[in-house]
Amino acid sequence: MKLRKKLLLAATSLSLLLTACGANSNGPDEASKDKVKIGVITPQTGSVSIYGQANEKGIRLAVDEINEAGGINGKEIELTVMDDKGEITDAVTSYNKLVEEDVDLIIGAFTSKPSLAVAETAVNNDIPVITPGGTQEEITEGKANIFRQTFTNSYQGSLLAIFAKDKLGAKTAAILKNSSDDYSTGIAKAFSDKAAELGIQIVGEEAYGAADTDFKAQLTSLKAAGPDILLLPDYYEKLSLIMPQAREVGIESTFIGPDGWAGFLSSLDESAYDDVNNSYYNDHFAIDSTEEIVANFVKAYQDAYSEDPISPSALGYDSVYLAKQAIEEAGTTEPKALTKAIKATEFAGVTGSFSFDENNNPQKSSTMIKIEDGKYKFETIVKPR
Repeated sequence: MKLRKKLLLAATSLSLLLTACGANSNGPDEASKDKVKIGVITPQTGSVSIYGQANEKGIRLAVDEINEAGGINGKEIELTVMDDKGEITDAVTSYNKLVEEDVDLIIGAFTSKPSLAVAETAVNNDIPVITPGGTQEEITEGKANIFRQTFTNSYQGSLLAIFAKDKLGAKTAAILKNSSDDYSTGIAKAFSDKAAELGIQIVGEEAYGAADTDFKAQLTSLKAAGPDILLLPDYYEKLSLIMPQAREVGIESTFIGPDGWAGFLSSLDESAYDDVNNSYYNDHFAIDSTEEIVANFVKAYQDAYSEDPISPSALGYDSVYLAKQAIEEAGTTEPKALTKAIKATEFAGVTGSFSFDENNNPQKSSTMIKIEDGKYKFETIVKPR
C-alpha cells in the first residue's frame, strides 16, 4: 500500500512537471522574464554595409529611448545584433542563433534575398519577424508572422511612374536595370506597366550584370532615344558609377529611382555632384521635414552619432517602436498574440502612418526626395492610385 501511494505521488508529480513544461515549451515562463528580447539581423559588413550600419544605429537609438523611459510594460529591451553580411546563408544562421537565444521578436534581415530566406525559415516558427528593408513581394506573402516596414518593389515602381507623370510631366522614359537583381528588375517592370497605363512611352530599356562597372554602351544606346527621364533602379554602389558615365556620354535626362538610392551621396565624389543635380528618388522620410516626429528623430540621431540619418536608420527606428506598440497592446510577448497585435496595429512613425494589408505590407505614401547641390531635399508626397 505504501509503495502504491509513493508511485501515485511520483506519477502525479511527474504529470504536473510535464504539464508545466508543456505549457511553456518555447522557453522560460514569460512572467519570469525581466526583459524583452529583440534580435536583429542586418549587414554590418559586406557590399551593403552602409544600409546595415545605419539600420542598427536607428534601432539602437529607439531602444535607448524606450529603455530610458522605463522600457516596455516596465521591462527593459535586451538587444542582440547579428551580422548577415547581406548574404543568405549568414542570415539564416543568424536567425537560428536568435531563436536559440529565445528572443521575443526579430527585426531583419534588411535586403531582399536574406529577408526572403529568413522568412521561409521563420514561417515554421511562431516568433514574429519584421523586415525593415526587404522589398521582394514573396517575403511576406502567405506568412502570417512575417511583416514588412518598407515598400514592395511593385509598389514603389508604380509610385515612381505616378511621380514622373504628375510632377515631372514626363512623356517618355528609358530604363537601365540590373538584370541579376530582383529588386532592380521588379521595380523596372512595375514602373513600365504603370507608365504605359499613364501614357508615358518607354523608348528604351537596357540591362547590365552584377559585376559590371562600365555602362557606356548601354547608356549610349539610351541617349539616342532622348528620354525625358531615365529610371535607375539599383543601390548606391552602381549609382555612383552609372550617373557620371551617363552625363559623360551626353545624356541630359532627369534621373529617378527607388529607395535603394538612400545614402548614395556618401559614396559619390564631390566632383560628381553636378552630375546628379535635380535627380529624384522615393524614400520613407525627408531629413528636412518640419513634421515634429521626423524633426525630433533627426535631431536625436544627429546628437547620438554626429551624422545624418538615412532611410534604413528611420526604418530600423520605427521597427522598434512598432514592436513596442504591439507588445503593449497585446499585453504579452507570447508569439501568436504578438503576431496578431502587430497585424492589427495602426502605426504612426517617422516613415509615415500605415496599417498592414492582407500580405502584411504597410499601406503608406512615399516621400519624394530631390538631390540638389550635394544634399537631399524634400520634394513632394506621392500617393498610390
